[in-house]
Amino acid sequence: MICILLVAGHGTVLETQIKNDDTGLYSLLRGVPKALLPGIGGKKILDFWWETVNMRQLFTEVYLVTNADKYKHFERWATANDFPVENVINDGSTTLEDQLGAVADLQLAIRSRKLQDDIMVIAGDMLCADQNFDVAQVIRFFRSKPGELIIYYELEESEKSSSRGIVEVCPDTHRITRFLEKPQEGLTDSRLASVVFYCIQRDTLSHLSDFLCLQPQATDRSFGRFWEWLINDKQLDVFGMKLPTGFQLIGQVGLSDYTKWLTHYSTKPQDNPAKPITFRSYARVGLMGNPSDGFNGKTIAMSISNFWAEVTLVESQTLVLVPHPLNDPTEFGSLQDLFCISRKEGYLGGLRLLQATCKKFYQFCSKQGIALTKQNFTLKYDTNIPRQVGLAGSSAIVSATLKCLMKFYNITDNDLPKPIRANFILNVETDELFITAGLQDRVVQVYEGLVYMDFSKKLMDEQGYGNYVPMDMSGLPLFWLAYLSDPSDSGRIHSNIRQRWLSGEPLVVEAMKTFAELTDKARMALQDRDWSSLAQLMDQNFELRRTVYTDDCLGPGNLKMVQLAKQFGSAVKLPGSGGAVVGLCLDNARLVELRQAFQEAGCVFCVITPYNPSASTVGGQH
Repeated sequence: MICILLVAGHGTVLETQIKNDDTGLYSLLRGVPKALLPGIGGKKILDFWWETVNMRQLFTEVYLVTNADKYKHFERWATANDFPVENVINDGSTTLEDQLGAVADLQLAIRSRKLQDDIMVIAGDMLCADQNFDVAQVIRFFRSKPGELIIYYELEESEKSSSRGIVEVCPDTHRITRFLEKPQEGLTDSRLASVVFYCIQRDTLSHLSDFLCLQPQATDRSFGRFWEWLINDKQLDVFGMKLPTGFQLIGQVGLSDYTKWLTHYSTKPQDNPAKPITFRSYARVGLMGNPSDGFNGKTIAMSISNFWAEVTLVESQTLVLVPHPLNDPTEFGSLQDLFCISRKEGYLGGLRLLQATCKKFYQFCSKQGIALTKQNFTLKYDTNIPRQVGLAGSSAIVSATLKCLMKFYNITDNDLPKPIRANFILNVETDELFITAGLQDRVVQVYEGLVYMDFSKKLMDEQGYGNYVPMDMSGLPLFWLAYLSDPSDSGRIHSNIRQRWLSGEPLVVEAMKTFAELTDKARMALQDRDWSSLAQLMDQNFELRRTVYTDDCLGPGNLKMVQLAKQFGSAVKLPGSGGAVVGLCLDNARLVELRQAFQEAGCVFCVITPYNPSASTVGGQH
């Protein structure tokens, strides 16, 4: 691949205002080409782009196209920066009036140097908010697509779409369906702006000549007009890749705009420590319908603030995953200590969850056409969610890690919508770590609060996710939670149900439909504040589960807790895959006796504190 940096524009507005500035602040910049003006961190704008593309393993050659008026500036820059002077191309123009146009400048480089390779084109006078994005990832994405590639970003609120080339992108194929050069308001809802950063296949280069023949005026020989013609008229396949960062062409802006964007994009001082990013995700209790979430059923679940997983990300020189001192022990008091911890906790801590999430995140962004920056970070986690009792402790760590990565790399809800985020978290666990799981936990940890979920086959087949509805949490009754102090692996309780369901066993198929019906009734009970009906439905949920899974599968520990709760007249069911029970005791006087009975039976008992996202810090960020 060959890279061509275009710096042949005539910035008369900015140059004139610098020349006429009376403050004396910009006297040293008089006559300096736009691309050689100071950029982020005091570095020249062109210096950044040269450092980005100066990689022999990616580009066989890099060329720079400038104009005759500023040629000497770039010749000197080339000498000082180890850029091959013979690769600086002069287009012969000296004023705005006799400029060739950006597409003609590109064609000049291709024709004069007889280039016959794929081309990456970049405007060398473009300010980039992030100085670390990975150009290799851009090339990999380009190679994976059967067409050209346009880089775009999401406009900031202060930016108008009428000042940019706007792209409409198919979210599934990443194909650009329409290109609008500086559209009038109302022509498109898209806020995705293209920048002069393209990859063009060698077989498409012949279209440049065809386009130039149609556009005799230099002002019409812009890349915006070229892409409008190629995409809208010729209907060639052109794809889009998003960079989660802002861009500004210095172009025809004035001095105030240049200084404004420079200040806006300026990075934090390097001697200041990076501010940590911290997010929490919460444990959940399945109140109704589980475990039908993995069988096209319906469920209602609630996040609880009693138990949480917290992940902290801070920028660092290398990428570091920090083991948790309790969950990922590497030092032991003795061989007996190692034996006891390994027997109870197993060998699988949270470190694998961090690693798998990072791997899947990079894979997702690469596939979705989102180029990430080359920033490194340190990840560490903490959690108080008890292990192996079916309270979604693993997915909470994955969920909190994903929140941190999205914040760090500026990935928005549009890039990774909530329903897709839940699928992502599930895929981390099932595809990477082979953890038996359904969607319920991931959905409620993404949406947070009290959530109704419909996983019907029709919905899942048509859109790839279910229908998820947050519910009103005001006035909820007191729910309680009890769990075994020494549980077994919660994943085992799923048993052979999936195989029986896939084979169409009537008992299992009908049970999953009944779980869904119970969930719809529970939704009405919650909306009507009919707590006695809700309690009855919780009991029915457990008895149905017991019928399908059998007592042998449920295990004596779970059955013992259920029987104990029923002795005190409390509704009770399993909140997850086993190891804990959730209950609703409408007689508060008996709740005290219930707590004491569970504690005497060697269980941990607590009254649930629901986590209401509307009454808390947005997204669980701390």
